[in-house]
Amino acid sequence: MKSEVIMKSNQALFKIGGKIIENSKNFESTISQLTQLHKKEILQKIIIIPGGGSYANFIRLLETEIKLGDDLAHWMAIYSMNYNGIEMKRKHPELDFIEDFKELQEAKKKICIFLPYTYLHEIDELPHRWDVTSDSIAHHIAYKLQLNQCFLIKDVEGLFSIDNELIKKITTLQYCELKKNKQLTEFSGDTNSLKKSRPIDSYLLTLIDGNGIPCYLLNGSSNHQRIIEFFNPKIPDDKKTYTKIVKRNNS
Repeated sequence: MKSEVIMKSNQALFKIGGKIIENSKNFESTISQLTQLHKKEILQKIIIIPGGGSYANFIRLLETEIKLGDDLAHWMAIYSMNYNGIEMKRKHPELDFIEDFKELQEAKKKICIFLPYTYLHEIDELPHRWDVTSDSIAHHIAYKLQLNQCFLIKDVEGLFSIDNELIKKITTLQYCELKKNKQLTEFSGDTNSLKKSRPIDSYLLTLIDGNGIPCYLLNGSSNHQRIIEFFNPKIPDDKKTYTKIVKRNNS
């Protein structure tokens, strides 16, 4: 079967989820895989978007308890992404981090962390609510960079049907229907267990429908090499583990 990897350019954007960032083995595995892709020039430019992780979750809890308000909570949660990006740089000094969007656009042949707070505050194009998380932010930035896909690195293998079958490709409409009918689960390769699916924020579906850019879910856990596998043209697509989410009218 033909490989799923179809790159219109030699650059890609990866959002690294909080569950990966906060587990040292998983984080190191993800960074190692991305570094390998860069060194081998499979991807000449890699943009990393940090998730908010536990800091964003704490802000969500705080907002519930003391009513921070949508605007303040929104910007605090986004700043938590910046903080995680700074911590990434501390652990890996070889990685550049960028705050200026124009600089990000013009950067060539590098692997870098983008700290999104300043840029997002300037353009302020996303709704200020809790269904707009780092998933949607990463996708929005990929669109602004005119990339043709967005990768979400999480601690799950992808989306699975209630029958434990990996869903390699799903439209936003199918996703909503399966989720509504409780026919959608996610699978962690670490525990061999299925759990109720909540792998993405709901606003991401609106963005995918609006700009047509597909989103891929890839497992960044340390006991897998899913990112490397995905970009390896020698591995047939039916041997790769991922879920691709596309707009509702894309079969």
